Amino acid sequence: MEFKKFLPWIIAVVVIFGIYSWVKGINNTAVEYEQTINETWGNVNTSYQRRNDLIGNLVNTVKGAADFEKSTLTAVIEARAKATSVTIDPTNITPEQLAAFNSAQSGVSSSLSRLLVSVERYPELKANQNFLKLQDELASTENQILTARTRFNEAVKPYNTHIKTFPNNLFAGMFGFKEKAYFQAVEGAEKPVEVKF
Repeated sequence: MEFKKFLPWIIAVVVIFGIYSWVKGINNTAVEYEQTINETWGNVNTSYQRRNDLIGNLVNTVKGAADFEKSTLTAVIEARAKATSVTIDPTNITPEQLAAFNSAQSGVSSSLSRLLVSVERYPELKANQNFLKLQDELASTENQILTARTRFNEAVKPYNTHIKTFPNNLFAGMFGFKEKAYFQAVEGAEKPVEVKF
């Protein structure tokens, strides 16, 4: 008879503990996914930082060619400065912030490709071993950037799926978890690049 008296309390404690564990699991899984996103975002930034460092060395090497077009160098320097001024908080990445970041980085890529194309007219630069090494490192870094961006998108997908799936979506907003943006191709990226000499 004593046991029946405590049975409702035992059931209530088990139910409350079950709900607590379930909600805790929703939160902790979202936190894990978010930490993965933060880590992969750090890798994206590291790749872009490496490119910016290489661009500085490349520009200094190209400046050595006395008759090289100053406007081309200026465009690269300005695009690099603009790109480094756009920063994003990885815990609150919005589509607008990511688009601004992507646009700034696209400006660097565009001005850098114009620089590398115009180098074709300067045989002394094309023969410069330091320039050739920097050019190879830039190509390698562009591949690292692509890989880092892909991994970032791969990290965002399970997080977004987790916080948007019912019933997780009921609690994710209460815990402050918001959908993260994916890297998108820059507008016009589907068109082939026109190279003029």
